[in-house]
Amino acid sequence: MATRRRKKTKYTVKELASFEKLINERLVQANQQLEYYRSQISEVGENGDSKFKSLGESTTSIDVERLYDLASRQNKLIQHLENAKLRIHNKVYGICRATGKLISKERLMAVPHATLSIEAKQRK
Repeated sequence: MATRRRKKTKYTVKELASFEKLINERLVQANQQLEYYRSQISEVGENGDSKFKSLGESTTSIDVERLYDLASRQNKLIQHLENAKLRIHNKVYGICRATGKLISKERLMAVPHATLSIEAKQRK
């Protein structure tokens, strides 16, 4: 009698640890980028548009608005990464919230905060 191969429903503790390491690396990068955007916003506020003029451009409200938008997006990324760490600690990381199936390692390596498998994302 042939034994059936059971489908994997969770990542191992070792796999979760490697995902957490990746997420921590991405968090460092995301926080550095956020600090850069904040410093640019602060510099524009303190010095007017001197830095941009030195680049041959003039600062407009659109430039400042874009910096705020980038900072906001970075904040959202940081929150998503922090939520992914919570899912790791709760041992539910990597499980698609739509299908309940395991999200592929490849997808999680590319987007470590993903909560949907590729199939579920495409259906959305």
